[in-house]
Amino acid sequence: MTDMDVERLTRRGLRLAQFTVAYNVVEGAVAITAGVLAGLVSVIGFGIDSAIESIAGILVALRLSARLRHGHADEAKEKLVLRLVAVTFFVLAGYVTVEGVRSLLDGEAPDSSPVALVLLTASLIVMPLLAAAKRRVGLALRDNLILADAAETKICVLLSISTLMGVGLYELTGAAWLDPVAGFVIAAFAIHEGKEAWEGELVEDDDDDDDDGGGDEGR
Repeated sequence: MTDMDVERLTRRGLRLAQFTVAYNVVEGAVAITAGVLAGLVSVIGFGIDSAIESIAGILVALRLSARLRHGHADEAKEKLVLRLVAVTFFVLAGYVTVEGVRSLLDGEAPDSSPVALVLLTASLIVMPLLAAAKRRVGLALRDNLILADAAETKICVLLSISTLMGVGLYELTGAAWLDPVAGFVIAAFAIHEGKEAWEGELVEDDDDDDDDGGGDEGR
């Protein structure tokens, strides 16, 4: 890969990170407002995830901007940023777990929220495309920082699915426990991805997946 290819991909990664920040600021504000008004723990958690993803996006964008300015990556600083991004996964998992337990113990019954359903549906359209674009750039550059950002966006996709299922099934069944349980599922995903980001194993895992796929084709 030439230096021009590296710069082009890095700029693409920067634009994706910038879009992530802008989108998630709006998404987070709407989700938290709708969640608080309806008393939906998982929707509030979804909004907080948007805020956390915005923070991760800012950290990634700052490092990619510095990389473009200086023409090389500062490995020490990028490892620190990668671990900061990993911490955001753990913060999200902790919040959703605590709030979910509190909701189960209190037996709170959330209100319905059409706004939350529309927002979650929109996220299911936007976020998979964004996560896939980031992953392609991260794999091309073999860049754990961009892959961690892609993993954070993937968490948002999973959170959208589980939250939509939880809220949607509550609308149909009236079972209030579905909402916090949906949050617990996301906490498990977040801990797993956070651990891999902390240990810098994202590139290696993707390489293993590619190798497995290649092996299947060869047989």
